[in-house]
Amino acid sequence: MTENDPSPKPSQDARITSLDERLRRAQEAEAERTGSARKPADRNEQLGSRALSYLIGGLGGGAVIGWVLDTWFDTLPLFLLLLMFLGTAAGFRNIIKLSSRRPADPGRLDH
Repeated sequence: MTENDPSPKPSQDARITSLDERLRRAQEAEAERTGSARKPADRNEQLGSRALSYLIGGLGGGAVIGWVLDTWFDTLPLFLLLLMFLGTAAGFRNIIKLSSRRPADPGRLDH
């Protein structure tokens, strides 16, 4: 009858708890050793990454769209340069808008 009893024996429960604790400590030590125990990004790092993505996205997006239009219309540097500058200006405009916002809640990014 004891084989059908679903409750674990006290010695098994203690062994599992001990094993879980040892596994958790080993994972923490490995994360610290490899450097993957990094804290999540704070608000300033998130804003900096967002500003960089606006700048790179505007520049790269304008360059790609300009290159495609130049290959279609056979006007190689014209649209490439024009849209690259417009994309960069749009990226700077987004960065200025981002930096001029007042923070509503210090723990949350405004979208």
